[in-house]
Amino acid sequence: IVAGLIRLESPGAPIFRQLRVGRHGATFRMNKFRSMVRDAAKLGGYSTKPGDSRITRTGRFIRATSLDELPQLFNVLIGDMSLVGPRPDVPAQEELYDPADWQKRLSVRPGVTGLAQVTRRSNATAQERLEKDFEYIDNQSLGLYIKVLALTVRLVLTKLAH
Repeated sequence: IVAGLIRLESPGAPIFRQLRVGRHGATFRMNKFRSMVRDAAKLGGYSTKPGDSRITRTGRFIRATSLDELPQLFNVLIGDMSLVGPRPDVPAQEELYDPADWQKRLSVRPGVTGLAQVTRRSNATAQERLEKDFEYIDNQSLGLYIKVLALTVRLVLTKLAH
């Protein structure tokens, strides 16, 4: 359904694949439902701002409800990602980190969801996200993994209900 809505609104493939950095610095292609116009990367940077004109109407909905992340389940199945962990960065973001911090983030498999996403959502500063990523890395356990998954499900269901 999501893929069909994307195709109806905007030409191009409904799945967007972007190079990301995973565990131990291995790069992989992360899958997402496309939420922006075709060739959006040529029209702006790797991050978006509120009201970004590159985001389509369907894209706003799937981003708000996190449905754009569903294709990452394929990345989980093939071992590039975990369900829970720090969100994977694009290679260009390495320059934003202290080398030791970058290496610490890459010590675990990146996740579809993470502690920063369920506690701060997109309101977090880069420093707050990094602190939550490190909190997850330093306190990894099955209990924390399940807690982050449960909070993610609650957030997604709440957003879908609205």
